[in-house]
Amino acid sequence: MKKQTIWILTVLMAFTFIGLLFIQIFYMKNIVEIRYEQFTQGVRQSLLAVGQQLEQDETRHFLEDEVSRVESQSIYAQRLGNALPRQEGVKLSFTTSTGLEADLTIKGDMSEINKIQTGGSLVGQHFQTMQDVYRSHYLYQKGVLDDVILNIISSASERPITERADSALVRKYLRQQLDTLGIDVPFEFAVVNRAGLVQYSSAGYQPGADVDEVFTQTLFPRDRSQRLFFLKVYFPTKRDYIFSSISFMVPAFAFTLILLIIFVYTIIVAFRQKKLTEMKNDFINNMTHEFKTPISSISLAAQMLNDPAVRKSPTMLQQIAQVVNDETKRLRFQVEKVLQMSMFDRQKATLKIEEIDANLVVYNIVNTFKLKVEKYGGHITADLDAMNALVEVDEMHFTNVIFNLLDNAVKYRSEERPLHLAVASRDLPGERLEITIADNGIGIRRDDLKKIFDKFYRVSTGNRHDVKGFGLGLAYVHKMVTELGGTISVESELNVGTKFIIILPLSKN
Repeated sequence: MKKQTIWILTVLMAFTFIGLLFIQIFYMKNIVEIRYEQFTQGVRQSLLAVGQQLEQDETRHFLEDEVSRVESQSIYAQRLGNALPRQEGVKLSFTTSTGLEADLTIKGDMSEINKIQTGGSLVGQHFQTMQDVYRSHYLYQKGVLDDVILNIISSASERPITERADSALVRKYLRQQLDTLGIDVPFEFAVVNRAGLVQYSSAGYQPGADVDEVFTQTLFPRDRSQRLFFLKVYFPTKRDYIFSSISFMVPAFAFTLILLIIFVYTIIVAFRQKKLTEMKNDFINNMTHEFKTPISSISLAAQMLNDPAVRKSPTMLQQIAQVVNDETKRLRFQVEKVLQMSMFDRQKATLKIEEIDANLVVYNIVNTFKLKVEKYGGHITADLDAMNALVEVDEMHFTNVIFNLLDNAVKYRSEERPLHLAVASRDLPGERLEITIADNGIGIRRDDLKKIFDKFYRVSTGNRHDVKGFGLGLAYVHKMVTELGGTISVESELNVGTKFIIILPLSKN
């Protein structure tokens, strides 16, 4: 798949996921807002109903007081000799001239009532007389009711608020009204006066609660403004109650995020595979070039051996044999490097661990490598200052590590200045040895520093034909240092130079 196609698919999928997430978030936000409005409306409706119930209770209280007063006066009148009619009687219904309907009960001696009912033409006269009597009684009772209303208006607000709105009764009414509307949420409440002073409150009421979370209802709004009281209610778990309505959206949102993560991971893997494919193609190209040179040399040597004149010259035969031997070794070394990396990927490397003096091994390597450095007009120095350089490593692989780093320094030398290599060792705290290999070559870009230890990876300047390799050298170095229990890091600045730092644990003996 082309890189451009991958980018197009990435952009399309990204827009799709962003749109899907946006719709889900927008939908969740709308649900929360609607739920909040429903909750607010339900609470206000409940508070209004509680206020009305308290007003009805107060009216009932005054009416019961008035009825008790009238009954007591009637009993008092009986004791004074004003006998009341017997309770037996006849119930009559009538309509006044103003259109009011009323039910009247005629109480008294049943014989007299029967005379009224059966008295022929006298019935109408008696009934008219009774209408006049009870109309006057109706007007009297209406006046009494007006007196009761005036009494409520004038004296109700003088009663203590704890009597007018008992705390247990307020809690009961609130719970009933909220349950009726399906709001099963714990609440705290308080009754405050006009100045905001709490008259009484529930046990968990907190005066410092957020104002936005407190609902207020005026109690007995027809009282004088100086005597007004307010019922304040808030719900500690309101947020949880509202967000519980969108709990069903959480799994959908979580699945969308999982899909997004999988998509991002898939895209990353696709780009890595694309880059790996490119790196393998470069590897094949470089490997072809690396193998072509020794094969061509061996082929040329074979052709020379077919010449009778060459076969007659022992010196020429010796030179040809040396060329074949060197090129065969070179070819075998490249094949072995590829096979070693393949083996390391499949299983842990088999190492022959032994205790060696790293200073001595590095010194010998530097002496061997000096001729190659001087061939390019450079020089190499070794400052092996470590007092304790005994390490437990595989000597062959350790030697290959140092050779690979020195060989890279020669390959990536700068053409603008003479090559200079510096190898050093020093002691580190914690029973560790540090070995550094620094050069003044072309350096490595910062973007490439994170990838130079990847298999098949080569920096852009390393793809030239004059710098040969498979991109396996540093991958091999990193792998071996790690297998030996150490670490390797790199410091580099473009057009200044590069320094590799190897840290190995010292021998426990």
